[in-house]
Amino acid sequence: YVAAVYEHESILSPTPAALVERRSALELMGRNLDIYEQQVLAAARQGAQIIVFPEDGIHGFNFTRSSIYPYLDFIPHSHSGKWNPCREPYLFNDTEVVQRLSCMALKNKIFLVANLGTKQPCERSDPRCPSDGRYQFNTNVALAADGALLATYRKHNLYFEYAFDTPPEPDYAFFDTPFAGKFGMFTCFDILFFEPAVNLIRQYNLKQIVYPTAWMNQLPLLSAVEFQQAFATAFNVNILAANIHHPTLGMTGSGIYTPVKSFIYHNMESYGGKLIVAEIPVITADYKTNLEKTPGSVSEKGKEQSPPSFNAEMMYDNFTFVPVWGEKGELQVCASTLCCYLNYRRAVLTDELYALGVFDGLHTVHGTYYVQACALVKCGGLSFSTCGQEVTDATALIDFQLWGNMSTPYIFPLLLASGITLDFADHMGWKNNHYFLSKNRTSSGLLTAALYGRWYEKD
Repeated sequence: YVAAVYEHESILSPTPAALVERRSALELMGRNLDIYEQQVLAAARQGAQIIVFPEDGIHGFNFTRSSIYPYLDFIPHSHSGKWNPCREPYLFNDTEVVQRLSCMALKNKIFLVANLGTKQPCERSDPRCPSDGRYQFNTNVALAADGALLATYRKHNLYFEYAFDTPPEPDYAFFDTPFAGKFGMFTCFDILFFEPAVNLIRQYNLKQIVYPTAWMNQLPLLSAVEFQQAFATAFNVNILAANIHHPTLGMTGSGIYTPVKSFIYHNMESYGGKLIVAEIPVITADYKTNLEKTPGSVSEKGKEQSPPSFNAEMMYDNFTFVPVWGEKGELQVCASTLCCYLNYRRAVLTDELYALGVFDGLHTVHGTYYVQACALVKCGGLSFSTCGQEVTDATALIDFQLWGNMSTPYIFPLLLASGITLDFADHMGWKNNHYFLSKNRTSSGLLTAALYGRWYEKD
């Protein structure tokens, strides 16, 4: 099928904390919706059957709970599939934004997924009802090619979004299409958690995912395109990921991903939006994903003495590293119950320092979640203290096999090359209770090769 995602540079309110009338909120959102309209038309002309827009693309961010209120549409949560906002605009008040989106879908005969803020009044008798008498949700809507509202999804894992409420129960949102079957839906930070993302995919055996996001890149392990690709690979799904484009905030990185190929956009240099359109295969066969353990053998662990280990901070976590010296070698480094192993050979010795790092513990900055990671990274400079820094360029071509005795089945294989480009492993999977990743010769210099494990039970 042909899919489109749009990385949108949103027109933001200069004073998001100021209280404004609904009229001026609609005026600002209308300017963003004008851009959406052009992009839907462009995508439809290129044959796209579905288009996905980013999180916060219509209203922006940095609101307070009260200042966002005029920007919120009312969307009946349980009404999915029975309401066509474009054809029945008078059913509910305050639905101007979803009406415009619905009309874009209808006019261009295209499935459309967008993110907006929504409100739902609640009863004082509801113990969870906020004191102002309403819920405010960060919401995705999926609209059919005839404009009908197919599904809504209210973001579950909020990322410092004080304007919004967490829904009482996780939404498991998916919708059906004639061209690729069912699509599941979740938002941004959700991708790092079991609920609802992983549970949704497992429970409903989903193979296509739409993913609006407003993601701030964090190298070496959580760059948007890097993690989106790893998720598609780990769960054997296609992902249509639309990010917002604000390079000054570190926000860029969208793409259309299959488990074996990607069409991506990552641009920290220039401004303006970007439409990606690609034709991808529908994943139907339920062949085994990389999460299932298979028998086999991993090459013997290094017998040589590993060089001295050292500690450095990476992604706000205290990693234990060993330097990767010389043109070839076998290394191991352990922390807590996790041991990571690396066999490597460099094509040419360059004056770049690489290190093999391990972390097994609770990550507690900007969210709390348990990580088990084995990572081969290029350091920021030549001293040990620079290992774990954000690096975007590298020249070293390295053949490697990386493996670890991970305790969780949920492993996201990361492989990032110079200039924030993606590469694909030659082999990966489980052998003898170890997860491994191997690659001969990356397409350009290696930035990061990592096994990023999420041990959800220990969150």
